[in-house]
Amino acid sequence: MAESAQRERSTSFDFSSYHTLDDIYAELDHLASEHSFVEKIQIGESYEKRPLYALKFSTGGSDRPAIWLDAGIHSREWVTQASALWIANQIASGYGSDSSITSLLDKMDLFLLPVANPDGFVYTHTSNRMWRKTRSRNAGSICYGVDPNRNWDAGFGGPGASSRPCSDSYHGPSAESEVEVKSVADFIRDHGNFKAFLTLHSYSQLLMYPYGYKCTRPDDYAELESLGRAAADAIKSVYGTTFQVGPICSTIYQASGGSIDWAYDIGIKYSFAFELRDTGRYGFLLPASQIVPAATETWMGLRKIMEHVLEKQE
Repeated sequence: MAESAQRERSTSFDFSSYHTLDDIYAELDHLASEHSFVEKIQIGESYEKRPLYALKFSTGGSDRPAIWLDAGIHSREWVTQASALWIANQIASGYGSDSSITSLLDKMDLFLLPVANPDGFVYTHTSNRMWRKTRSRNAGSICYGVDPNRNWDAGFGGPGASSRPCSDSYHGPSAESEVEVKSVADFIRDHGNFKAFLTLHSYSQLLMYPYGYKCTRPDDYAELESLGRAAADAIKSVYGTTFQVGPICSTIYQASGGSIDWAYDIGIKYSFAFELRDTGRYGFLLPASQIVPAATETWMGLRKIMEHVLEKQE
């Protein structure tokens, strides 16, 4: 009975609803079982020993250039985890029928981590819907957790990150102190051939590139700005949703220890952060009815960037 119920659930997964971590991980199993070029891999585990599962989309060897996409590093941003799962399904089902997806996967690998902060995500379901951080213990403090997007080794401890453990933007005791961050950083460093690093956040409708820890333009400013604008145009073409484009520091605020700054600084040129719907009416509590529209328009922006990255490899 349990197996039958699982099969029925998997074949009719509701992408227009918010799901628990267990349900999300079960859907990763389903996608991997349905498609020969999709593999569920474990890249590490969380502080509370939950696995960090990613999907690897690959039709070739192990040394191919790759693209990274993650979501949910801030656990309360539920639309990002849900959108990542919808996008994973689009990629899996599109290979062989969608020319853009097929061209991409014929030449490059794609790694998708739908829940970058599983402990925090579970905590938003069980205890505090607005929880943002990890769930690690902070020595000498009654407050838990570190902001995992202030914990990367990119201007660590600088402006826009707090040294107070009770702050939502607490940067942690040291760069990569959070096992979730270190797991991803180690995986990307060990792989050594990532060409793009893309991360989904919410909310504000922004499409940003480095830098956040400093307010100077990156060396590749012109190309990143142009590509960001092209991606924003692609997003707008779906439902008319407008995204503001620019460096983190001037587009939203100065913030140190962020993932795309780290990725860019280690040589991954195409590093972008998306801040999904909306601009504040619902904020982190975006209605489930907007998951698929948000994912659909976001996917169009991601595709534009991925197509550009592929073009630069050829």
